[in-house]
Amino acid sequence: MNLHLPELSPAFSRLLEALRDREVAVIGHARPDGDCIGSQVALARALESKGIRAVCVNPDPVPRRLRFLTGEMRFLKADDILPVADRHAAVFVDCADHGRAGERLRQAFPRPVGNIDHHLSSVGFAEHNLVDGTAAATCEILAGAMLDTGIPIDAQSAQALYTGILTDTGQFRFSATSRRSFVLAGELVARGADPAEAGFELYERESLGKLRLLQTFLSSLTFSCGNRVCIGVLHDGVFASTGTTAEDTEGLVDYARCVEGVEVGVLIEERSDGSVKASLRAKDPVHRLDRVAGQFNGGGHACAAGLTIRMPLATFQARLIEALSIQFEGLSAGGKGS
Repeated sequence: MNLHLPELSPAFSRLLEALRDREVAVIGHARPDGDCIGSQVALARALESKGIRAVCVNPDPVPRRLRFLTGEMRFLKADDILPVADRHAAVFVDCADHGRAGERLRQAFPRPVGNIDHHLSSVGFAEHNLVDGTAAATCEILAGAMLDTGIPIDAQSAQALYTGILTDTGQFRFSATSRRSFVLAGELVARGADPAEAGFELYERESLGKLRLLQTFLSSLTFSCGNRVCIGVLHDGVFASTGTTAEDTEGLVDYARCVEGVEVGVLIEERSDGSVKASLRAKDPVHRLDRVAGQFNGGGHACAAGLTIRMPLATFQARLIEALSIQFEGLSAGGKGS
């Protein structure tokens, strides 16, 4: 049999064996996206199919547009799991580092049993690390591993995995999209995933507040680095004024990237605690945005990265532009990104 993940699937089997007869907390990252929630749902259901009790845990609630994936699956917040954390083995999904789910969950689960992730900046912080930086999504890793190891995938799990692949490939448009992405998506559709439902829930249920937030973001766009970089800023207080929440920023940065001639799009959020959060998106992986974000203690992928840092907005924006300028200079000199 041709395996989808010949190197990682045996490691997945070893992880499942290590979790036998244990209660498991499947932990996702802050401000969870489709790949995070999809991975949690699919892995938790896979564990339960093996007789392993599992619960999903996130520092933030499941976004409105992703609730169609959860079904009867329990999702707990940090406050809910902390009193019983010592009873659970932890598996982190879609987390490039141990702190991606927040400091409280990192401390509550100091020795995770598993880590399943696809970020280039991912570090091995668990006993069993299933990391593939070439995969377009953590759900792609899980789909391949579950098929390779014979774990049953019902319609709900298939929808969760398909949604994770769909969102992290940008509807199969981003450069990380591969033949394997399409093959696995097809296998998931064959097992009950509904592309029409996923498309409707994700992309055709925008609130009026989200449109107001988009309008604010678009009005803030500025250009730098010879118009190769487009930056939009959301100032502190914008969520209250538009009737939105942080989850409504999903997808906004793509509007900055999609401008003709722009190579890198940036969304910067100013926060009331004096920190900023930035999302970086590039059209070409040569820009290695994971390395740019790494200069600010962030990380991610070559084309998609993020960071959160305590720094005044103006100072951060200037330093980010400087870092991107240096990156462009390196490319112009014939390098492959600093």
